[in-house]
Amino acid sequence: MILYLILMIPPLIFMIYAQIKVKSTYSKYSKISNHRGITGADAAAMMMRANGINDVPIETVKGKLTDHYDPSKKVLRLSPEVRNTTSVAAIGIALHEVGHAVQHHTRYGLMRLRSALVPAANIGSNIGWILIFLGLILMVLSRAMADFGMMIAMAGLILFSLAVLFTLVTLPVEYNASNRARKMMRETGLLVGQEYEGASDVLSAAALTYVAAMLQAVAQLLYFVLLIFGGRRS
Repeated sequence: MILYLILMIPPLIFMIYAQIKVKSTYSKYSKISNHRGITGADAAAMMMRANGINDVPIETVKGKLTDHYDPSKKVLRLSPEVRNTTSVAAIGIALHEVGHAVQHHTRYGLMRLRSALVPAANIGSNIGWILIFLGLILMVLSRAMADFGMMIAMAGLILFSLAVLFTLVTLPVEYNASNRARKMMRETGLLVGQEYEGASDVLSAAALTYVAAMLQAVAQLLYFVLLIFGGRRS
């Protein structure tokens, strides 16, 4: 338990900081309108056309900051605040999702890898830890079952590692989408001066949540590794 707390508390603290940073930055720049008076949906549509994307509809998704691009259905979904408002925060978030659409359109390698990892990552995150603890229980309860328990635990560790790999791949994919958004804003003059800086700050804050998720996943994996091989030595 102590080992778990040592490994997991720092990433948890960072995640809390990231969430606070996202909320405060978004709140600040959601009150500032862009000089063109266009909405997030307008900006997204304009930038997709500019990048030769004409087959991706823009839909509304319920919630706040639930915006995402769905590569399996080729749909860009924006929350009401982002889709319908003219804030620089809305523009930044909308164009980040356009960045993902452009990644898909240009067959960006890391995005393709992330999409391929989705099924394995889902299985790994849901079943991996169960197999790990089942294997550990077998290792502790019976010496005769120790080797079999180790095999079960290792299978779980491999599955969980795929979920961790997904978070590792996600990080550069998200940063790349944000950089594409910044490039679109800068080169088209969609946002200028402090508007651009505000949208960029929103993107930087949002990126921290992906860093936090990656740190949590890696810490969890390290905990499982130490648990399995520590139990093996004992």
